Amino acid sequence: MNIVLASASPRRRELMEMLGVKNLKILPARGEEIPPEHASGPELVQALALTKAREVAAQCAAEDVVIGADTIVWVDGRAFGKPRDEAEAARMLRRLSGDCHTVYTGVAVLRGGTECVSCEESRVWFRELSDEEIGRYIATGEPMDKAGAYGAQGRGALFVRAIEGDFFNVMGLPLCLLGQMLKKQGVELL
Repeated sequence: MNIVLASASPRRRELMEMLGVKNLKILPARGEEIPPEHASGPELVQALALTKAREVAAQCAAEDVVIGADTIVWVDGRAFGKPRDEAEAARMLRRLSGDCHTVYTGVAVLRGGTECVSCEESRVWFRELSDEEIGRYIATGEPMDKAGAYGAQGRGALFVRAIEGDFFNVMGLPLCLLGQMLKKQGVELL
């Protein structure tokens, strides 16, 4: 049995390796992410995580455990995914500045035709950011592949005043939730 991560995210891979997961395979989903219309944050990330996991599970053995995940920053009733360009990253960071937002990660764990899907929610408070700080941060390149245009585990940590909930959720993979979901599928990480 392999544990297959249906993600190209280096952060998710690092988190799985940090847990000492044996037989880890990385097989990113390649399909287009089509969000369901009028979905709430939790509905959106769960649907996308399940779509990714199903795509990859179709390429795996029945005994393999496939993990799909999707993370968004949710603010003003809409999703902030990965920015398309630097201007969008700047708009996102200006909106997050001095305010609180929610991070949702949907997780899907599939094994032998059984599907387990759930969602984790964390709240994040940003301090006030100047346009100069935002510009320098964008120049590092760090925001460009992250939901909401920041990485709390990287230089973006300088903006985060507080986190309520699972820190690893903000990184893109809620480990406590994942561990419980894997346990339901017969996989013990400890």
